[in-house]
Amino acid sequence: MPSTARSGPLSALARGRRFRALALFVSNLLPLAGVVALGWNAAALMTLYWFELGIASLWALVRALFAGRPSEIERTALIAGPLASRRAALSVPRTGVQIRLSSLLVLPVIAPILCAVWLFVGGLTVGVVADGGLSPDALDTVTLAVLAVFVGEGATTLAEYFAGGEYRDHSAQTAVRGVFVHAGAVFFAALFTVALVGAATLDGDAPISALDPGAVGLPLLLGVIGLKAAVDLAGLYRDRLDAFDESQALDLGFSYDPPTTDSVHSSLDGPVDAVRLPRRSRFAGALATVSVHPGLWWLAAVPAFVAALFAIGGDWTTVTVLSVVAVAVPLSLAAVDHELRHGLVAYRAGDDALVARDRLFGATLWRVESWDETGLRVERTWLDRRLGTETVVIELRDEEHRVPGLSDPDTVLAVFDRRADRPDD
Repeated sequence: MPSTARSGPLSALARGRRFRALALFVSNLLPLAGVVALGWNAAALMTLYWFELGIASLWALVRALFAGRPSEIERTALIAGPLASRRAALSVPRTGVQIRLSSLLVLPVIAPILCAVWLFVGGLTVGVVADGGLSPDALDTVTLAVLAVFVGEGATTLAEYFAGGEYRDHSAQTAVRGVFVHAGAVFFAALFTVALVGAATLDGDAPISALDPGAVGLPLLLGVIGLKAAVDLAGLYRDRLDAFDESQALDLGFSYDPPTTDSVHSSLDGPVDAVRLPRRSRFAGALATVSVHPGLWWLAAVPAFVAALFAIGGDWTTVTVLSVVAVAVPLSLAAVDHELRHGLVAYRAGDDALVARDRLFGATLWRVESWDETGLRVERTWLDRRLGTETVVIELRDEEHRVPGLSDPDTVLAVFDRRADRPDD
């Protein structure tokens, strides 16, 4: 991993758009040279564009892995929500970059999507236009061009993203946005090319295998290259779209800003009381989570169905094992979510604020000042009534925090001047 210092020729080159513009110039010059000087046909051109998309996706995943800002994950998401709220990160030695826990949660979703997009575009491009394969000469030159594109994209990532400090402004989600623009460029270029090849070679009911990539002349191939270059140029000046979005009342989505890396202030005034969930609340919390996420029971459908099949055959040992699995899997996931969300959290109550501190990584999750709440109430859920506990709900302007399963909520309520609304029963 390169150093992220902002000095030296690499950082100087990374400032502005110079390195990216140079890389885009080279990536568009290669197909131009191949078509004009080396006699590439539509098959060779689409093969290069397809591999170029795969290379861009690969380096996008690298950028997503080392993104400097947390990814935005819905707080209510099962397990991923409480994990992402911790904002834990693993520092890479001798560099300023980190691997954030939230990025690791997003990558298993992003990677299959990029892979599916790449395969879909490949089926439309190489799978149709280059169905008959490439000539040996074209295959050699396309391979060299692919290697050049890989090196250029890698150099751009190292120079701009890491050495230039661009990673500090991205989350894993925003680090891969450009790939979808790239995929769109290749997709439309492929559609245009397939339409041209089909119009030039297919007559009547001729099968798609009768396509002749060599039937498209040089002017039309240059038009495809120009279309691809125009979309690349628009992506290069994406920041202008961001500035336009920010200056207008319209929300076009270009100026999305990922969550910051600012830590939550944890110091408290006066005597501090620590509040934790009692053991009975932590043990029974999975039941409350299952009621909030009833979709967990869908995980029990497969083992329950298989158990029913074995029940027809009278294999009751297997039926018992599968029935236990059908119940244990959703309850186990619910228990992990509740433990991460509430069980492994210590609530520290001071004179001026209430702070939720994670006992797993030692980080402060959230802080509510004694004057900042807009509502305060005590609830008794069905689980609270059976456990003899209560749940404190702290309402803010745009969110709320729940502290469930407390034996005595007065310590938490004493932080705030507002009198809490209590249930009638």
